[in-house]
Amino acid sequence: MTKWAKSLIRLSTYEVETLQKRLAEVVTRRTHFEMKIATLDAEYELECARAAADAAIAHVLPAYKHGFRLRRDTAVGELDVIVAEEDGIRDQLSVAFEELKKFEHVAEVTQLKRIAAQKRAEDAALDEAALRISANNAKAQRRA
Repeated sequence: MTKWAKSLIRLSTYEVETLQKRLAEVVTRRTHFEMKIATLDAEYELECARAAADAAIAHVLPAYKHGFRLRRDTAVGELDVIVAEEDGIRDQLSVAFEELKKFEHVAEVTQLKRIAAQKRAEDAALDEAALRISANNAKAQRRA
């Protein structure tokens, strides 16, 4: 494999690995926000159940509900941004994989062409040697 092909493959591999690390970090953040939303929903359900049992809590439930909606809407907005970022990284990762595969394919084809050229040169040398041997044998038979 040529040096330029190795360098391109190494650079493309680095780019793929970097994008994979970024994707892992974004997926972790997405999971965190999904859990945060689930926790907020569970807390709200718990407060609603407590409000049903206690009139004092039921009196402040509308204020709690308003705060809950604000926190949940903020978390959902953040989650939407993270999902969009994740989609973008996945698209970049697909493109990076395609480029890496192209470089690997070009390197493989180049290697195969080099091997084929070496085999052709070797075959030509063997053919030439066989012709010389057969010419020498023909001369020896004419002398005899």
